[in-house]
Amino acid sequence: MKILMNHRPNFINHIIDKDLKSKKYTDVRTRFPPEPNGYLHIGHAKAICLNFGVAQYYHGQCNLRIDDTNPEKEHKEYVEGIKHDIQWLGFMWHGDVHYSSDYSEELYDYAIKLIKKGLAYVDELSIDEIKKYRGTLTRSGKNSPYRSRSIKENLIYFSKMRNGGFIEGEACLRAKINMASSSMVMRDPVLYRIKYTPHHRIGKNWCIYPTYDFSHCISDAIEGITHSLCTLEFQENRILYNWILNNIDINTHPTQYEFSRLNLKYIITSKRKLSILVTKNIVDGWDDPRMPTISGLRRRGYTARSIREFCHRIGISKQESQIELSLLESCIRADLNKHAPRLMAVINPMKIVINNLPVGYEERIEMPNHPNNADMGVRHVIFSQEIFIDRFDFCEILNNNKCYKLTLGQEIRLRYAYVIKAEGIKKDKNGNIICIYCSYDPFTLHKNPMDGRKITGVIHWVSATRNISAEFRLYDKLFTHPNPAVTRNLLANINPNSLIISQGVVEENIIHSYSSGPYQIERAGYFILDHHYSKKSYLVFNRTVTLKESKNY
Repeated sequence: MKILMNHRPNFINHIIDKDLKSKKYTDVRTRFPPEPNGYLHIGHAKAICLNFGVAQYYHGQCNLRIDDTNPEKEHKEYVEGIKHDIQWLGFMWHGDVHYSSDYSEELYDYAIKLIKKGLAYVDELSIDEIKKYRGTLTRSGKNSPYRSRSIKENLIYFSKMRNGGFIEGEACLRAKINMASSSMVMRDPVLYRIKYTPHHRIGKNWCIYPTYDFSHCISDAIEGITHSLCTLEFQENRILYNWILNNIDINTHPTQYEFSRLNLKYIITSKRKLSILVTKNIVDGWDDPRMPTISGLRRRGYTARSIREFCHRIGISKQESQIELSLLESCIRADLNKHAPRLMAVINPMKIVINNLPVGYEERIEMPNHPNNADMGVRHVIFSQEIFIDRFDFCEILNNNKCYKLTLGQEIRLRYAYVIKAEGIKKDKNGNIICIYCSYDPFTLHKNPMDGRKITGVIHWVSATRNISAEFRLYDKLFTHPNPAVTRNLLANINPNSLIISQGVVEENIIHSYSSGPYQIERAGYFILDHHYSKKSYLVFNRTVTLKESKNY
């Protein structure tokens, strides 16, 4: 099914409108070019919604191009993850998936053209020496001693690079531009480097690989991309993007435009840093529900709809800003409030025995699957002589009249069921309450007491005899610092309470459908089943997000 993105005009739309009006382009072609060195994250979701959304709005096309130019860190697993995440978000690329490695021969030929024009040379400085020779922002760089090689020599040495005649790191191909340029990017940037790691698609066919700066602009041109949309960190690289295209005699010349990247408080969107969390086992893989990856958000219970809405709300601009995490959370709350069926569960169980019901008593009580959407139907939940409530919903002595809890001598309503009154408690030898003894009013099912007395509180419950054992994983921010990316020690800012696990119970209806959800668990938040660990006899729920405070409960 094709997803239609909400349209919110931005500066990129204004540029495209102008280009189409002036006949600079007759159609719109964008691309999404991820590197397969990790899983996509929420920042990529913004770029996906932009590139695919722009193409969709203008009835154009958006290519998916896998930027596979660094075999050391790239895997087929990540390629498949990228494709799955894009489709899950509701988009589909034009035609076949493109790969930078598809253009290996063409890229090599364009490098040869630069050498023949005297605009590229093979350098044998080490990586550290290249950095040293490049200079600083206040000091010009100096020429490599290999910069003066003849065109003939450079062609010979570049062929030697391709044929495995150098060890890794011993030589590279650099553009010959200007070592005194005010732009560091233009100080003879590296165009090709040697890597002997087998490639996930082409094996050992190549041992030299182009840099992103070299392959990206040429791949755009080969594919006929009209508007190459990048984040602001590539703004300075636009000079090199244009220099390469201007000097290789290619027929098409895309234009690069930059927009601000997604900066979300308490979140990192660096695949390199996210990889550290995975390799050091700080998290449970790339799809850990605390990770900002699309797969992690999906496992946590975020919907594609909510992520698209989030990207729509934050919009597209050139201004960098830190976005509150609460904005993302508000999008998923709004979505799940409408679409998530309700479920009864008790995360911290406390047993209640109803004295005026016979032992073994059971009654089927009808409950709506959604209080505001009758189309979602009803379910039947077993009410029994013994039930569980959340231990935080009981207070032996109530000190706050506005705190609606069950307390000795007071009444409260069970959600969609009866009014009960606490009459006694049982404690263990340490003084901990282990059971509450109550009575119930049999004339209060779905209605108020007959004598008109007012019942002020409502609590959720689950049968103590007809339930499924469950583990509830309560997630919080992974980092304690609002901007963990700028801290010196990333791991020092890990939140020790980012995951709290509770053992509880859930109504047994879920086992009949074994639907993953998401669900709204009454008064506790929105949850989804974790199919990594769930079994029919023992369910594991991930909390997506907490509920907003509501007087309805």
